Amino acid sequence: MIKEYNTIKEVAGPLMLVEQVEGAKYEELVEIELPDGELRNGRVLEVNRDQVLIQLFEGVTGVNVFNTKVRFKSKGMELDVSKDILGRVFDGQGRPIDKGPKIIPEKRLDINSSPINPYARNYPSEFIQTGFSTIDGLNTLVRGQKLPIFSGSGLPHAKMAAQIVRQAKVRGTGEEFAVVFAAMGITFEEALYFIQDFQKTGAIERTVLFVNLASDPAIERITTPRLALTAAEYLAFEMDMHVLVILTDMTNYCEALREVSAARQEVPGRRGYPGYLYTDLASIYERAGRIREKKGSITQIPILTMPEDDKTHPIADLTGYITEGQIVLSRAMHRRGIYPPVDVLQSLSRLKDKGIGEGKTREDHADVFNQLFAAYARGLEARELEVILGEAALSDMDRIFYKFAGSFEKRYIAQDESEDRDIEFTLDLGWELMSVLPTVELKRIRPEFMEKYLPGFKEKVGANS
Repeated sequence: MIKEYNTIKEVAGPLMLVEQVEGAKYEELVEIELPDGELRNGRVLEVNRDQVLIQLFEGVTGVNVFNTKVRFKSKGMELDVSKDILGRVFDGQGRPIDKGPKIIPEKRLDINSSPINPYARNYPSEFIQTGFSTIDGLNTLVRGQKLPIFSGSGLPHAKMAAQIVRQAKVRGTGEEFAVVFAAMGITFEEALYFIQDFQKTGAIERTVLFVNLASDPAIERITTPRLALTAAEYLAFEMDMHVLVILTDMTNYCEALREVSAARQEVPGRRGYPGYLYTDLASIYERAGRIREKKGSITQIPILTMPEDDKTHPIADLTGYITEGQIVLSRAMHRRGIYPPVDVLQSLSRLKDKGIGEGKTREDHADVFNQLFAAYARGLEARELEVILGEAALSDMDRIFYKFAGSFEKRYIAQDESEDRDIEFTLDLGWELMSVLPTVELKRIRPEFMEKYLPGFKEKVGANS
């Protein structure tokens, strides 16, 4: 039953206080009718006896406290879902904005779903191929994982996100794969870039887009990722699809949380963010995973821009605690023209070992990863030594690893925006790069794998003997 009130006491920022309200519930949807008949939406943010604090989606401009009507809808915010949502573009309230037909729902789902019960979870164990060597080869993404990208202002995370949408696939399953893409607080140009890119490449056919522009209300930025995850849960756990969810930019989401928290006059935490930031982020990230006896899965790639490239910033810091690793983008590599500018030594996928090996990628994957990582680290040490002491101070072995580091960045890390590498190409490229190193330095690779995959191995062994 819809209840109507005309008892607005106060309006401040995006918030409205209504008195003498009976039976209001937290997160309940509210409809506001202005004196001129315009309708706006809001939701209940706080209930204190008969006083209710309402958060407005479209702002409070034009609201008259005496002649504005407030209606409580007795339900939370819901998303209309069916398989027809694939290929569609929605705003931060779940309304179609692509001039397509209205969604005829099979279900209406509350967007505030609970995180997956840990007891019901199935362990992530299947490889997802993104087409990026730095991710597939060194920081492998596993189905059901949460693997964020830590970026910075001006770095090409948007370009990487669009490329992952185009290229991502679960190999060898034959099961349907979908992408849910949520953009929060982006510019109109960025939104147009994503939509046109997906349409041009055909990726739009398996993608659901939720777009909240920088000019849209901040409150929409708080609902956008929850709408996206509700759509993902429907596709994954009711339509049995593998779903990759990309959330960009989580920094804009957290800024919206801080703005609303300040309007509510809450006691601020670190750098002005609300004290419940960790809990709020966890309520989003923990909706990824696999469920026992369900075919589908949700894999998350949240993207956040670190203010001042600071990894200790609360958003990056808390995200790192909740998720299973991170892909870190390097401003120094970006300035040198390397795309994607992934900082290999600072990046990590904590579940990579569960998604690689025989039957998933290839038997030599773990050994190749370990050796490439070690050789590149040694090459960077030689590069630092050369900067400090000069090239003459380098030993012959230092020079070999110095050159290896340069080749590794130019050929393995760097790749074209349209280049979709399969895992076999990535592994073979790793072996090719390692072939310049003396076999005695390949200490992390088993001899049988060197004999099978290392170019020129028999000639090297013959020369040494």
